[in-house]
Amino acid sequence: MNKTININLAGIFFHIDEDAYLKLQRYLDAIRRSFTDSQGRDEIIADIEARIAELFSEKIKDERQVIGNKEVDEVITVMGQPEDYRLDEEIFEDEPKTTYEKTKKSKQLFRDTTNSYVGGVSSGLGHYLSIEPMWIRLAWILFTIFSSGAFILIYVAFWIFVPEAKTTSDFLAMKGEAVNISNIEKKIKEGLDDVTDTVKNVDYQKYSSKVKSSSTTFFDALGDVLLFLLKIFVKFIGVIFIITAGITLISLFVGLFTLGTFGFMDTPWVEYFEVGNHPDAPLWLMSLLTFFAVGIPFFFLFILGLKILISNLKSIGTPAKLGLLGIWILSLIGLGILGIRQATLEAYDAEVISQVQPLQINGKDTLTIKMQGNSRYINHLQHRHDFKIKRDNQGNKVIVVQDIEVYIKPSTKDSIASIVIEKKAEGRSYEEASKRAEELKYSYEVEGNTLFLNGYAITDYTNKYRDQEVKVILTLPEGTTVFADDNTSGYNNTWKFDDYITIEGQEEEYLKIVNGKFDCDDCPDKDEWEYKDSDDDEGVKININSDDNDFNLKIDEDGVQLNNEPVKVKIDEDGIEIKTDN
Repeated sequence: MNKTININLAGIFFHIDEDAYLKLQRYLDAIRRSFTDSQGRDEIIADIEARIAELFSEKIKDERQVIGNKEVDEVITVMGQPEDYRLDEEIFEDEPKTTYEKTKKSKQLFRDTTNSYVGGVSSGLGHYLSIEPMWIRLAWILFTIFSSGAFILIYVAFWIFVPEAKTTSDFLAMKGEAVNISNIEKKIKEGLDDVTDTVKNVDYQKYSSKVKSSSTTFFDALGDVLLFLLKIFVKFIGVIFIITAGITLISLFVGLFTLGTFGFMDTPWVEYFEVGNHPDAPLWLMSLLTFFAVGIPFFFLFILGLKILISNLKSIGTPAKLGLLGIWILSLIGLGILGIRQATLEAYDAEVISQVQPLQINGKDTLTIKMQGNSRYINHLQHRHDFKIKRDNQGNKVIVVQDIEVYIKPSTKDSIASIVIEKKAEGRSYEEASKRAEELKYSYEVEGNTLFLNGYAITDYTNKYRDQEVKVILTLPEGTTVFADDNTSGYNNTWKFDDYITIEGQEEEYLKIVNGKFDCDDCPDKDEWEYKDSDDDEGVKININSDDNDFNLKIDEDGVQLNNEPVKVKIDEDGIEIKTDN
């Protein structure tokens, strides 16, 4: 049974096997001897110990695990043997210089605050992409301008999630240089005197300090190519995730701070949204719920894309993840409640019918019907299925409805005409719909034998628009003549049902009710423009008049005749050809 020793390496506590401890101690002593006369010796040793401590931390699964010879050998393989490097080249200036293979590793993304204006994002991206930071800063400015400032969110996300390069190992990994004894010494000697005592939160790829063999088999090379292509494909997927999520988040952000903020301001189109057929909820609340319900999943998709591209990406933490998950669930619940409320807005229809009002028009009179408007509420007399928001005489907001229809019903029982106003609305309950219909204001006037009907109805702004409409039902005795003004054409009922009759586009004509239908003696004959059958036989007869002669063209089952003579007619792509026997 081997003895276990507790050690403190770079401020981190470890349990290590006695044999492994002796091997590690010999390794560290060899390194110290290699740097006996080196400038910055203490800083180099501290960084090496911190790197070894970090590698040990990656290998143990819990605090009670004991480090053995296997773990020590793996760390030494990563860090390299001291004799593998020419650590003090000034001592061997007279000796011939030997070239060494340098192990290159993939770059990792850090924020370089040593060469930054704001957060070091552009400088870090410059190292990662091998591009001058100036061009990246210019790209940020252009993207921010073209996105109306929304692209700054992407910069903030990089600032939050990309770690800052603080230690010697961070700067080496940022530039794609291997973190081993030689490079740590080189970096410190270059003047990085502000390195910290420990190297934290970095996940480095495993590598070897020397290239042991320059030859590979065919299958090894093929495997490397396939692995490289797979990595490229995965990186491409990460880029797609970032672009898709970024565009969506920017769009949601712009929508929240444009559409959503209008809920706090008195703008005309927001009034139409509030009183229209929409859930009874503030516009800003609906925008905020939509932003969280849609934006949070795309936010995590954006982070996933960053994790694919950046191996050392900082985590937002479990509390933040749980908090965002809770907000997302609450947003879905809120949108579900609004959806249910929306579904019940038109659950019930209600009609309110006013009392029958007599009109002093009997069966021998002529009733003239005209629509009238009001310059305050409507500009044109036109039947519409929507609404407008106007101001009444007191300056209060009112909803103007132009869904007015005129129905005419003949009667053999009544001796005088009558009028009924039927108002209709929808609501969440029958009582609400009935109240909303009752508060719809509509009026008309009678002057002699002329009936002036309003082409609009109004209701208070608080009643909202819920498909309010008005039916004007005229019951006319047999024999009554109706003259509908041309401005009633859009308001007259155009289809027959329940004994109603329709003017059928015959405005500006005197129509008399005879046997429950309209009869018009002076109206144009509807058959005037139709083809007529010949008086003596079947077929179609067409008269073509010219200045010189009359031409008679007849078409029937026997063929075609022109001026009572048979002709042959040929129709093709070249035109029409007519031939006679003569």
